[in-house]
Formats: sequence, structure tokens, C-alpha cells
Amino acid sequence: MAESTEGIELLIRAARPTNAYEETMQRLLQSIRLGMIGPGERLPAERDLATMLKVSRDTVREALATLAEAGYVVSRRGRYGGTFVVERIPQGSALGGSATMPGAAEVEDVTTLRRVLEVGAAREAAGRDLSAEERAALAHTLEECSGSNAADHRRLDSRLHLLIAELSGSTSLVPLVANLRTRVNALLEAIPMLQPNIVHSNDQHEAIVSAILAGRPQSAAEAMLEHVEGSSALLRGFLTRH
Repeated sequence: MAESTEGIELLIRAARPTNAYEETMQRLLQSIRLGMIGPGERLPAERDLATMLKVSRDTVREALATLAEAGYVVSRRGRYGGTFVVERIPQGSALGGSATMPGAAEVEDVTTLRRVLEVGAAREAAGRDLSAEERAALAHTLEECSGSNAADHRRLDSRLHLLIAELSGSTSLVPLVANLRTRVNALLEAIPMLQPNIVHSNDQHEAIVSAILAGRPQSAAEAMLEHVEGSSALLRGFLTRH
């Protein structure tokens, strides 16, 4: 099992936290729940996490212990030991939070944020001169998402959206989109996962990525907006009363 640091780096580009423990918990938990560190993958060593997150090793150790108690990670000893994400990520709210069914206000607030953040991210990514490595990463992440099964789809969907945010060139945008994707996933978990919608979503992802790789900012923004509005229409249908 290879150690993975790329995903963690994606979600730690934020200002110095006011509460190191809570901020460390948030970044690690987001990285796991959003699939930046996948099930069964090994986290970086404590000293490396401390350096990456700019906190003490004691803070990292405390956060990992909490995640282990909540069932998100497991420690293994021996030559190939370390801290690993569990194979089955806990569902629901093992670390607290509301179990209230989301309603119209949450759907509309999330949709507005997606129009601002994710549509803008797609436009900016398409307007940049992406490196060969960035282009390859985007194509590979799209392929993984398109080929995923139902159990992995939301995790890999989030990974694609977070990569697009990273490719916008704004390091400040990434943690904002990470927080947003957590809210999006909470809404999606409250409705059925329907195969036709996954197929449609994959088609929209293809259009977004194609526009980014072709360097067409307006087309990328329009494709992302269509994707956002499609998801929102589905959520409104299941979660709001007319």
C-alpha cells in the first residue's frame, strides 16, 4: 500500500489555524471523506504530516487518535505499518453534527456557492496554460471518476472537482471548495443514488474537462454551470416541498 501525500497537500493550503487541533482534524477528515486519501491508503508519517500542516507532532498524534476512535483510520505495526484509512469509511456523523434532513434553504445556499466557486474554478482552470503533468492528472482523475462504481462515485467525483479548483491557480480556493464539497455530499447522501444520474453526471464531467483541456474558459464555465444546475434540480426534487 503506497503512501499518499498528494491529496493531503491539496487540502491544507489555508491560513494558520486559530485552533491547531480542530483545524488538523478538519483537514485530515476532509481529505479522507472526500477521497483524497482513499480507503486502504496509508497516510504520511506523523512528522511529515506535522510539517505539511504546520502543527506539532503532538497535535497530529492527537488528531489521528481521534480519527482512529471514530473509525476512520487504523494503525498497523511492523515493516509495512503506519496509519491507514479504513476500507469502509463510516457513514453519517461519527464525529458529531446534525442529522436533520436538509431543506430548501441549504440546497439554495449550496447551489449559489457552487455557481460562484466551482463555475469560476472551471473558467480559471481553462484559462491557464496547464503543464503536461496537470493535464495528465486531470485526464486520469476524470477516467477514474467515470469508471467508478456506485460505492466510490461520490469520493472520486469530489476528487475531480477539487482538482479543478487546484488547477484554477488559486491556493485559497481549494479549502473553500473542500468545505463546499462536504456540504454537497451531505445533501447527496440524503437522496437515492440513481444510475441514470451518474451516467448524466459523467457526461457533464467529460464536457467540463474537455473544455478545460482545450483552453475554452467560457465553455468550461457553461459546462460546469449545467452540471451544478442539474445536481441542484435533483436535490430540489427530493428534498424540497413545492
